[in-house]
Amino acid sequence: MAVGVVVGSAFTAIVNALVDNILMPLVGAVIAGINFQDLGFHIPWGNHPYINIGAFLSAVITFLITAFCVFLIVKAFNTMRNFRKKEEEKKEEPAKVAPDIALLTEIRDLLKQQQK
Repeated sequence: MAVGVVVGSAFTAIVNALVDNILMPLVGAVIAGINFQDLGFHIPWGNHPYINIGAFLSAVITFLITAFCVFLIVKAFNTMRNFRKKEEEKKEEPAKVAPDIALLTEIRDLLKQQQK
């Protein structure tokens, strides 16, 4: 579990760097050169707080990429586990013959022996 947390936090740092340094500047260049880290607005009342929408969009994109990667990892793990389980079932259980088929096979073999 601890290894998963450490690897997950390192992966999140990689995804953050990808989103902040590569994806968001590209999106900003496509949308009229807007810098997403500074994208926001001031509310005109009170002490004029600044709402930073760009940081929120960056966090949402980071979350979506991380969630998609975790989904792919879990899906691959489950696929491998199910494949291994099916392989073990094939090895452990030889083909079981139904009782009526086994009885008919015995009768056939006895008839063959009587004919000789």
